[in-house]
Amino acid sequence: MDYKIRWGEEKDLEAVLGLIKELALFERAPEKVTNTLDQMKQEKDLFKLLVAEKPDGEIIGFALFYFVYYTWVGKSLYLDDLYVKEKYRGHKIGSALLDKVLEFGKENNCKRIRWQVLNWNQPAIEFYKKLGANLDDEWINCDME
Repeated sequence: MDYKIRWGEEKDLEAVLGLIKELALFERAPEKVTNTLDQMKQEKDLFKLLVAEKPDGEIIGFALFYFVYYTWVGKSLYLDDLYVKEKYRGHKIGSALLDKVLEFGKENNCKRIRWQVLNWNQPAIEFYKKLGANLDDEWINCDME
């Protein structure tokens, strides 16, 4: 399958927001997406975005991440979302996106790259294990809105 990984641009945000909503539906929480295109445009300097694009311009996957600081290790990246449209999975697009995130982290002297996976998402868990990621089942997420 032909595709390229490139840095996302403002013109890609509408398609990426559509994929974010697709991901939320997959994760059984579509009502939790309150982000908007206008908000993403206003806050675009707060995150990095990679997109997987077909030759016809269709955005078929993305990785959205940003710098964080963890007191135990220092400068790091947090990968908020990595998503590939269902019909394009199995073509190593997710691996290619993650490789670019890891490459960016190394180039920027990051000590850690962290992300989350739902405990019932077995295909993603197996994918991350195969890549050599350490999955931690000890910590519990805490969110406040």
